[in-house]
Amino acid sequence: MQYDLNVLNDFKDVKDLKDFYAMYSFLFPTYAYRKNFSLFVLSLRVLFGVLLMVHGIGKIMDFDTLSQTFPDPLGIGSRWSLMLAIFGEAVCSAAFIIGFLHRLCMIPMIITMITAFVVVHKWSVTDGEMAFVNLMVFLLLYVVGPGRYSIDRIFADRIERSRAENRRKAKGERPERP
Repeated sequence: MQYDLNVLNDFKDVKDLKDFYAMYSFLFPTYAYRKNFSLFVLSLRVLFGVLLMVHGIGKIMDFDTLSQTFPDPLGIGSRWSLMLAIFGEAVCSAAFIIGFLHRLCMIPMIITMITAFVVVHKWSVTDGEMAFVNLMVFLLLYVVGPGRYSIDRIFADRIERSRAENRRKAKGERPERP
């Protein structure tokens, strides 16, 4: 890939170049796996995951009574709607907390919050405040990814090491020692 380095000739001094780099770093951050950012993402995952899990566990505890009265926004019956909500709130939030299949497990959580906010609370931020806040946080965390401290990152590192080892074997180089 060729880069046009003539852009650097437009800068008159080092200060201009530093200002450009600061603006570029702000617009296109590369800190997704830095320690502090990953700790922040981990804390958000734990905080909002536990909050949602507690909500789902409450539904599990009252399953018999809620299965008769739970809203049926999808037209599949109260019992099935409740089971889908429990899956999104309890099961997926557990995987979300530890960062296992992060983006995949967030899809049911996001769908549950959209359903709660749009269908059950009828777009009312005052009535569906928690659903709205959870939805916004989950959408942002979906985009950001799980961060460094997650099961997904451990798997990604192992896959990358295996790929690197296979490339070295294909080139006939000696394997790297851990």
